[in-house]
Amino acid sequence: MTRNIRLFLADDHPIVLAGLRELVRGEPDMEVLGEATAGWAALKGIRELQPDVAVIDISMPELNGILIARRIAKEAPSVRILVLTFHEDRAYVHQALQAGVRGYVLKRTAADTLLHAIRAVYVGGLYVDPSVAGRLFEGKEGRAGKSLENRQTISLTDREAEVLKMAALGFTNKEIAGRLGVGIKSVETYKARGSDKLGLKSRAEIVRFASAEGWLMDL
Repeated sequence: MTRNIRLFLADDHPIVLAGLRELVRGEPDMEVLGEATAGWAALKGIRELQPDVAVIDISMPELNGILIARRIAKEAPSVRILVLTFHEDRAYVHQALQAGVRGYVLKRTAADTLLHAIRAVYVGGLYVDPSVAGRLFEGKEGRAGKSLENRQTISLTDREAEVLKMAALGFTNKEIAGRLGVGIKSVETYKARGSDKLGLKSRAEIVRFASAEGWLMDL
């Protein structure tokens, strides 16, 4: 029997925290271990309870969500941090990812995306809200490969798409091979071929593309 996804929720607005609690309460595969309304309490609670996923508001008093993520990445690396925020600027997204955050969800879309995001980061993936994911590529056509507009005209085979999606979710080549019933060399070929078609040079770019395409929401 699969155990529940154990969560810690942190937001300095009691109404938002109550909303998060209600959203999660209706999910049979999730449970809330603890809550906090300030930064230091959140850090202490996450350290002690060791949840699977910690959902944290970026704008927390005392210690903001980015600083909490940096501390947790060092002190409790098994905990996956998902930040909840009003900020849509890509600078915030980059800062969060550099701090070790595994999920970036906008508060305005949380009712529709948060549960998908929690499940995505729980299985080892990285989730960026589709509303901001596309902006990560703005001005990067020369550095990050083909633009999203150009990528939409590129056709991947079903197998190439499957492999890239699973890679974005954090599965290793060996795990992908086992799930698809193919050899590791075949997985490497599908990944390389798909990445080459899309002009993707790293796993981070694969994750961003997958999030922008909505692949990480089909969990």
